[in-house]
Amino acid sequence: MKAAFYQEKGKFSIGESPIEKPGKGEVRLSVQYCGVCGTDVHIFHGVMDKRVSPPQVIGHEASAVVAELGEGVDNVAVGDEVAVRPLRFGAEHSFDKGHKHVGKNLKFIGIDSAGAFQQNWVVPAYTLHKLPEGLSLKHGAFIEPLAVACHDVKIGRVTKGENALVIGGGPIGTLIAFVLKEKGANVFISEVNATRIGMLKDLGFEVINPAQESLKDSITRLTDEKMIDCAFEVSGSQAGVEAMTEVVNVRGRIVMVAIHGGGTRNVDLFKFFWSEVELLGARLYEEEDYEEALRIAASGTVPFEQLITKVGGLEQIQEVFDEIDKNPAGMKYLIDINQ
Repeated sequence: MKAAFYQEKGKFSIGESPIEKPGKGEVRLSVQYCGVCGTDVHIFHGVMDKRVSPPQVIGHEASAVVAELGEGVDNVAVGDEVAVRPLRFGAEHSFDKGHKHVGKNLKFIGIDSAGAFQQNWVVPAYTLHKLPEGLSLKHGAFIEPLAVACHDVKIGRVTKGENALVIGGGPIGTLIAFVLKEKGANVFISEVNATRIGMLKDLGFEVINPAQESLKDSITRLTDEKMIDCAFEVSGSQAGVEAMTEVVNVRGRIVMVAIHGGGTRNVDLFKFFWSEVELLGARLYEEEDYEEALRIAASGTVPFEQLITKVGGLEQIQEVFDEIDKNPAGMKYLIDINQ
């Protein structure tokens, strides 16, 4: 069966992978679609070679059909269409306080072990969530990033009628905006890419370009000086970090979604003291976030098809990743595993 292997910085190869028999508590999947995540792009750039083990199959934003059950599996049946929650929980640790999704011994499937850019994939049965009736397998590949967005909004404790700002209108930022909209929040997006701005406006969002107008002044005007109850930093930039403290109101919340690789940014800490602002970290998702993502996906409120920039076949994976590097306006790229 075909698989795409990350070989080294900037290079994939297509090869064969044997059909692995699922063990106890495992399921063999026939993978259908897999989205390209920002983390996959980081791997492609060679910055995670200490964590992955080239040549390795990566990818984790997967939709699939159950092909074979291992011993003791009863939560799915052969033929079920599923999304995968790619987390392998290790031994519990007191440091974790029961939060396994960010535990010390967590392993991420598709990074720390073989991922979904292959036609057959064996995963633990507990990672599987059945897709709602009527949701296509192509759109099922959005469940993983949509669950990220659901987790971020949950961490931010956003309620109906609150003002929310998403800093960075890329794939995750846009999904956060849709989840916020579903919650009844007043949603604003800060984005500098002209193509993305046009798309986001067409999707009905209030978009501010901080390269052309003051974000703080615009938010002040648009909210009648109430400002932002919860801001989501998704840009991964110093400018985004500076903006987040400028726009939140008293006891406002800031959710740190982006992975700021170096770990060091200049932050105006005085703002946290002066207005009792909260800074909240958000990483990955929990089982309930997947169930929320499935519910929202089934509702039809997220126009997945409009968020797809390109679908490429497994054998075109090199070209897809090369294109992502050249297209800063791109949104979601999908790999059709059987094409």
